[in-house]
Amino acid sequence: MATKEFMFRGKSLEELKQLDIDSFIKLLTSRERRSLTRGTRHEQKKLLEAIQKQKKTLKTQARDMVIVPQMVGKTISVHSGKTWQPILIEADMLGHRLGEFALTRNKVAHSAPGVGATRSSAALSVR
Repeated sequence: MATKEFMFRGKSLEELKQLDIDSFIKLLTSRERRSLTRGTRHEQKKLLEAIQKQKKTLKTQARDMVIVPQMVGKTISVHSGKTWQPILIEADMLGHRLGEFALTRNKVAHSAPGVGATRSSAALSVR
């Protein structure tokens, strides 16, 4: 059973890596296309230069950086506001932003009622 080859807007990953950034921008959705055509910030330029220098793990706070084909296969640690979350960039992530994969909020898990709780909620621990 053969695995399905990855395609992004009708192009394979090898074809996407051969494209320059301007050609890849034309394949993106309007929001990401506008973001990249306006130009990249200094922080985003540094990230792209480091990716081209073949560094293995990179750290960045540029959560709004659009994932481009040159990033595929790299591990990028994205700052979530408190910690650095390592993200392995895969082909399916093209066109998304780095911040979508490093969540900033944790699940709230409430435990037993605390000090100062009402009498009715404090009675739950007795049952």
